[in-house]
Amino acid sequence: MESMALTPRLALVASFVPQGARLADVGTDHGKLPIHLLLSGRARSAIGSDIRPGPLAHAARNAEEHHAALPLRLAPGLEGVSPEECDAVTIAGMGGETIAGILDDAPWTQAGNHLLILQPMTMLPVLRVWLAGHGFRTEDERICREGRKFYIVLAARGGAAARTLSPLEALAPARLCADPLANDYFRWLLCREESILHGLQSGVDPDPERLAAQAALTAALRARLEEPV
Repeated sequence: MESMALTPRLALVASFVPQGARLADVGTDHGKLPIHLLLSGRARSAIGSDIRPGPLAHAARNAEEHHAALPLRLAPGLEGVSPEECDAVTIAGMGGETIAGILDDAPWTQAGNHLLILQPMTMLPVLRVWLAGHGFRTEDERICREGRKFYIVLAARGGAAARTLSPLEALAPARLCADPLANDYFRWLLCREESILHGLQSGVDPDPERLAAQAALTAALRARLEEPV
């Protein structure tokens, strides 16, 4: 029988799910996350949704082998889930722009009745900017590491006032400073942003505005790294 042990990334996602949640897991893939939450008793119920039939068939086999009640929906994003069926939504392993698009296509997520637990693989600043601009309040955000890669999981809820984020808050929000992995993560970000800055500086005819913005972001990130926790 296949184990439902989770990778550090998915384990961090699972830790954000409230006790007794009615979960909708978007892009459920093999179904390990919702099955784990059902077997542990953390989730009262769970729905798995995916756009591909192959992963859903895998999830169905896993659910059957572990005697877990996991209804499965073949649909893009949240199109196969109604707001009354869940109070928590997990979306993990997708790009930040894709996650924003899924939420944009499900306006009921903006009402504040559902906790959104999001783990973007790319374009995290884009997702943070979209959430803030559409009235989602980020309640918590944490870092995990798998090998040499860092992953961020954030919990957000709609119903707040829309706001604009600074480039630094979109890249490295202050709420992350207390995370045990913050120093390592911010140093990795700084190395990446300095590399981008050096590339712009050495380029032919660099855009002055973009160069100035990247220099300001790099300086702000360096200062954030030096802030006492």
